[in-house]
Amino acid sequence: MTLRALLIQRGARLQEYPALTAPGWGELRYPAFRNRVEGIALGLLAAGRDPGTPCHSATGSPWDWACEVACAACGLRWDAGAGPVDPDLFGGPAFNAEAGRQLYHDREPAVLETTPFTAGLDQGELLRRLARLNRRLGWDHTSSLRLPLDQLGTPAVRAALWSALYAGGHAILDPGGGAWASAAFEGFWSEGFP
Repeated sequence: MTLRALLIQRGARLQEYPALTAPGWGELRYPAFRNRVEGIALGLLAAGRDPGTPCHSATGSPWDWACEVACAACGLRWDAGAGPVDPDLFGGPAFNAEAGRQLYHDREPAVLETTPFTAGLDQGELLRRLARLNRRLGWDHTSSLRLPLDQLGTPAVRAALWSALYAGGHAILDPGGGAWASAAFEGFWSEGFP
């Protein structure tokens, strides 16, 4: 399985369930979240991003999370050291670019478990870590987690968002910030994460 397949499966199987609630977006059910992610993916590919190209977004908005998932779906690498993606991808003229549609479909067989994703992790290893973490957490599609929007780009919040997507749960990005139980997600991206 790949991160792209995870996105597609969640969109197809959990049509009535919320995936993400975020300021300015309200509550997005899984199909709407998938559409938002794939709209960014089409723009990335229309701009000529080759497989493995590093991408990053740090707007501090929910678009950052959707962009990270879009990069995974395209077989691109998420790298905080990369230059930011074009902000026109976020609901602007590059969003849902028709020129990227066929490229997105053509890329599907090339996105594999061995496709690098971030920080020395390929898609398969990331999914294995998510499986272990979700077994420990006991999460499923009824799980809900409130996360501080002002910490969106931190490793722990990113891990929690991926974990919620893996479980088919509901992530709520809280603009008020505040404390949250981050301990289960600390070290998720590090080598040797249990």
